[in-house]
Amino acid sequence: MGNFFYKIFIKDFENTSDPSVRLSYGKFASYIGILLNLALTAAKLVVGIISNSISIIADGVNNLADASSSIITLLGFRLSSKPSDEKHPYGHGRIEYITGLIISIFIIFVGFNLAKSSFDRLFDKEPMSISIFTIIILIVSMLVKFFQSIINLSIGKKIDSKTLIATAIDSRNDIISTFSVLVSSGIFYFYGVSLDGYIGLLVSAFIIYSGISLTIEMSSPLIGEMPSDEIIKDIEELVLSHKGIIGIHDLIVHNYGVGKVFASIHIEVDADKDIMESHELVDHIEHQMSKDLNIHIVAHMDPVRLNDPIIKEVKPALEACVNHFPGLSHIHDLRCIKGSTRVNIIFDIVRNPECTHSDEEIVKYFNNELKKINPNYKAIITFDKAYINI
Repeated sequence: MGNFFYKIFIKDFENTSDPSVRLSYGKFASYIGILLNLALTAAKLVVGIISNSISIIADGVNNLADASSSIITLLGFRLSSKPSDEKHPYGHGRIEYITGLIISIFIIFVGFNLAKSSFDRLFDKEPMSISIFTIIILIVSMLVKFFQSIINLSIGKKIDSKTLIATAIDSRNDIISTFSVLVSSGIFYFYGVSLDGYIGLLVSAFIIYSGISLTIEMSSPLIGEMPSDEIIKDIEELVLSHKGIIGIHDLIVHNYGVGKVFASIHIEVDADKDIMESHELVDHIEHQMSKDLNIHIVAHMDPVRLNDPIIKEVKPALEACVNHFPGLSHIHDLRCIKGSTRVNIIFDIVRNPECTHSDEEIVKYFNNELKKINPNYKAIITFDKAYINI
């Protein structure tokens, strides 16, 4: 059913990788949110004032906040779709996250104000006046919110928009809030017992909870979060699918908004192969990554000597040492340099946060194990931070 509407209102609706199509989806979802939430706000405020129900008024103000959120979302989609410029070479994609953060803070502010009004209502004994029309309005409101939730979730997943997915969750919470108000109104209508202030507090709590959840959700990509397992797997599979690649390490991924992913990686190649041939291979991988995955990646070529007898001798022992320490992983850049009195075994190790041993302890253990093989061997270790586990 969703595709039917998208086909009518969005040109080239299936090409979601196109920024202009993505903008059209964002505008479509925002306009629906603005219109429906303003209609719900007007209906609930009128009914709430007539029936003297703070919980219905609170629910109406919540819809007004949702309409404001849709306006900010619309603005965010427009600004985030702007092309890169001299001052912002990575584009403006993160503006979408900033607008989502503004929305979440606004929701929290509204929630606290409604909580205050609901608390005051606990001591206000002025009676409510609930009619069957009030109950019908609340039921219709739940159906409208369900429709909004489905639309926002569908579009959010289709165009990979955290803001719209968060809006869908907010709409789902609104259904729960309105249902609480409906229960309160129904109890008063049929039994004459007023729970208005208490339900108003409950609605406010849902609004505040929703705002806090959205704040966390929107802050994460701005702070810098771990890329998805899917992106990591796609990068790893694409690189290792090429003949002549020995291994990869030091992958770093930066997200500057949907479709704006930049990365760097170290690619291990055979040191005994022609350097121009290896460079051509790595260069080809960079271009393929951009074409197939829409990821702008810079690859560093690491030559590895596969037939060095010393490397073959020490590598099993080094791997055993890594397994001895929880939190260590992935030896790379392994090489040896022969001096007049000793042989330096040089390599990097990935150190994960769960590793509790000091660098000195680890280096001492490695050197003790190497000296069992040859007293002239000495470990020179560089500890890498595990930004991404691969």
